[in-house]
Amino acid sequence: MNFFVIADIHGCLHTFQELLTHWRPGEMLVQLGDLVDRGNYSPETVALCQELSQDLPDKTVFLQGNHDWGMAEHLGPNGPYRSWLNWGGRGTLLQYQAHRDWLAPHAAWLAARPLFWENEHVLFSHAGVADEIDPFDPNNSDGVLWCRRPLFNTGQRQVVGHTPTGTGLPRFDPAANAYYLDTGAVFGKNLTGLRLSETGELLETIAIPTHPKDIYPFEELH
Repeated sequence: MNFFVIADIHGCLHTFQELLTHWRPGEMLVQLGDLVDRGNYSPETVALCQELSQDLPDKTVFLQGNHDWGMAEHLGPNGPYRSWLNWGGRGTLLQYQAHRDWLAPHAAWLAARPLFWENEHVLFSHAGVADEIDPFDPNNSDGVLWCRRPLFNTGQRQVVGHTPTGTGLPRFDPAANAYYLDTGAVFGKNLTGLRLSETGELLETIAIPTHPKDIYPFEELH
């Protein structure tokens, strides 16, 4: 089974919906986290992903990103997590004022997202596995939610988001055998899908320019 992989959506709902039209029946959709913050439609983006997850549990994987984790921490039993408010959380909470009944269930659903998915050939996570003792600790600043360091070659092909490529196109790091897939949708560049074989071979790259409606108009973006 092939994979159709999408990284950081950040509330760019219209762009995401257009990219989904390229997702083929029989493929597994893998989303690498960061559904919320900075874009203009965080609640609607989470609602769509939650619906896809419920309707197609065997064909979809939605991983947790650091922004999703931040929202879940802020609204969960360990909250408030005020740091999240400074990286897009304030704008996200404003958007949820129109969908108040979604807020608690969305936060709970985001909290339950797995940190990674793997098979023998590929390893998907939000930020990637570096040479760390416990890369799957969500509080580890070099773990799979936060890592900005060079990634470790695990023997699998890693596919990650989190670190924008800067070019609007995916970047491949041969040393780590890793694809970086955050192509800056929230910054007005592209939301990109990678079509991969089950062994991680690249079959197709589809880049959708960010829809103007999706770009959040306030300083919070920065």
